[in-house]
Amino acid sequence: MSNHETWTLSSDRLFSPEPSQRAVARALFERVAQLPIVSPHGHVDPSLFSDPEARFGSPADLLIIPDHYVFRMLYSQGLPLEDLGVRRRDGGQVETDHRKIWQRFADHFYLFRGTPSGLWLKHELISVFGVKLPLNSRNAQVIYDQIEDCLRRPEFRPRALFERFRIEVLCTTDAASDPLNHHRAIRASGWNGDIRPTFRPDSVTDILRPDWRQQLEALAHAADMDIISFGSFLEALRRRRAAFRQLGATATDHGVTLPHTEVLSSADAEAIFQRALRGVATPEDGVRFSGHMLIEMARMSLEDGMVMQIHAGVYRNHNPLLWERFGPDKGADIPLPCDFVRGLKPLLDLYGNERNLTIVLFTMDETTYARELAPLAGHYPALRLGPPWWFHDSFNGMRRYFDQVMETAGLYNTAGFNDDTRAFPSIPARHDVWRRASCNWLAGLVVRGLVTEEEAAEMAVDMAVGLARKTYRLEKNI
Repeated sequence: MSNHETWTLSSDRLFSPEPSQRAVARALFERVAQLPIVSPHGHVDPSLFSDPEARFGSPADLLIIPDHYVFRMLYSQGLPLEDLGVRRRDGGQVETDHRKIWQRFADHFYLFRGTPSGLWLKHELISVFGVKLPLNSRNAQVIYDQIEDCLRRPEFRPRALFERFRIEVLCTTDAASDPLNHHRAIRASGWNGDIRPTFRPDSVTDILRPDWRQQLEALAHAADMDIISFGSFLEALRRRRAAFRQLGATATDHGVTLPHTEVLSSADAEAIFQRALRGVATPEDGVRFSGHMLIEMARMSLEDGMVMQIHAGVYRNHNPLLWERFGPDKGADIPLPCDFVRGLKPLLDLYGNERNLTIVLFTMDETTYARELAPLAGHYPALRLGPPWWFHDSFNGMRRYFDQVMETAGLYNTAGFNDDTRAFPSIPARHDVWRRASCNWLAGLVVRGLVTEEEAAEMAVDMAVGLARKTYRLEKNI
């Protein structure tokens, strides 16, 4: 590609090359392209919005250093994370010249060709920052200057972009012990951006974490009580859930290696908890306790109405070298096979038939879509299927999901889309991919005579915003 060639996004990207399907996809997309963004699950830092004067920092701060999708690919090609400015646990030396970091990124930008990250990055650079030249080694610094100039302007502050992106609601993900000061500051500021916390108790329900005691102490402090027993632990979680709800939270989030659930007796739960307090819990204790806590969290969700999300099927921090040097969330997480049918049966035996409970399931194991997840969600009133997640948050991942899930579960047993991202400027790009993939799939149904264009138009709106609003109980924001 020439250094002078104008960089553009095809208006027909992700649509079928077959003319009749493409025409219907275009018409459907026109109906949803400008709808507001509903983001019911993600990991954007709320501190970006608590200060009206907050800025994103440098282009490297924004697009490279915090994004494991980006540096994972670069690391796979031999670039040390230190050279990309990723902070070391031991405070060791890393690159601090952000222009050099950006140059290394641009030198290797070709690695992202054909990947969802490449499509998101291109969309961000063109649509958000007005970049007109394809990023490469030769023009890296010119583009850096352009983005840096943008980031100095008031219209590129986080709150301004939130409004420009037409975000209706944005849900963050916050530890159970988080004091939620940034969320309080957002509400106290009078700004009308709707940003809500999501309750995530993983740091205290995983009793095998090396820092579990410290996390438990933080929970006790946040709940303003002593935690000395399993019963007091549950009470602390109830108090924190109530605090989250006061700030608009409608959902909880639970990341587990495998979707194992198990009912423990009160005596067994207490015994495991006491072993954990003494630092002598076994790996078996950890599995059983985690499985029981999913049961307890479902029980609490039935009581307080919070939607429960379960993200399963990931071997986290697979690379011990990266874990030791840089800590978690550094691109070394690998999918695992899951057994939802047996794993969730104790939970579903108790709560699967509850109409007032919503449990949204996510998986990294695509082989479970048609065999397990679609039949489960197509039967149990409490279950909904989350969208393709993480490695499968891509055009082909979405296409496989539609083909394997929809016929059995039905569209209205799915949860719509969430972007699940830390990279705030990529949110419009991610929703654009989902909306285009959805419209293309729906157009295929139309040209095959399975649904009418009118039905497809209603389905497109539901897939873009309606299902997420309803699933996560955000409909009052319409």
